[in-house]
Amino acid sequence: QVQLVESGGGLVQAGGSLRLSCAASRRTFCNYGMGWFRQAPGKGREFVARITWTYGAPYYGDSIKGRFTMSRDDAKNMVYLQMNSLKPEDTAVYYCACAADRKTYFTDNYDFWGQGTQVTVSS
Repeated sequence: QVQLVESGGGLVQAGGSLRLSCAASRRTFCNYGMGWFRQAPGKGREFVARITWTYGAPYYGDSIKGRFTMSRDDAKNMVYLQMNSLKPEDTAVYYCACAADRKTYFTDNYDFWGQGTQVTVSS
C-alpha cells in the first residue's frame, strides 16, 4: 500500500496563488509517475497535471496550462502543484495520485489516491 497525503489547500481570492504538496509514503508501487486531479461540486474528475519520477517534463490539462506548474522532489517522494492566477472555476477538491506503470500513467485511473485537499477561489 501507498499513502498519499496532500496539503496546502485553502481559500484564496481570484488572481491569487496556492501551492499544493503531496507526500508519498513509498514509491514501491508508484514508481512510474504522479498526477494531480480535481473534482468540482457536481462535476466529474478532471485531469490537471502529471509527471514521471526522475525524468520527464510535466504534462498539463488544457484548462490550467500557463497558470499551474507541477514539480517533483525525487529524494523526498514529493510532488507539488504551484497554482497562480487562480479563478473561481478552479474551485475543487484536488487529489494527488500515483501510477505504477506507463499504461496507467496515461489514464485517469491511477493506482493510489490521496484524501484530497479543498481549494476555494472567491470572486
